[in-house]
Amino acid sequence: MRAAATLSQDRRLQRIFTELARVVREHEPTHVSLEKVFLARNVQSALKLGQVRGVALLAAAEVDVPVAEYNSVQVKKAVTGYGHASKAQIQQMVTALLELSAEPQEDAADALAAAICHGHLRTFGASVAAATGRGGKSSRGLRWPVEALPGGKR
Repeated sequence: MRAAATLSQDRRLQRIFTELARVVREHEPTHVSLEKVFLARNVQSALKLGQVRGVALLAAAEVDVPVAEYNSVQVKKAVTGYGHASKAQIQQMVTALLELSAEPQEDAADALAAAICHGHLRTFGASVAAATGRGGKSSRGLRWPVEALPGGKR
């Protein structure tokens, strides 16, 4: 989804929200996953990205769809096995994992990678919960699965 650069920022955000809300209504996802952003090339990019993330969070919240957020290392590690994978490596693995006929654009690959990460972590968390009988929680009350990942941060 792209918003025309000729539109004002408020109109671009409105268009993005409208499209995301349409997609959510049409496909009725049970979860939404987003990649956390902790750095950007410049302040203006970071602000705009933050605004778009806010719009995405709102689109999910409007229909009570839970949102999971993962940092880039978590996403890259879940998709490629290496937390510092390149954009090209992410594209290649997303293409392979989803058996796509062509590599998606970088932004689309990043979004798909966040979804793949969430799917892997939910499956892992369910497996741990079933194996331990802890109902998805660690002995310290922490939620699985992030804490259980190799190299995962608490």
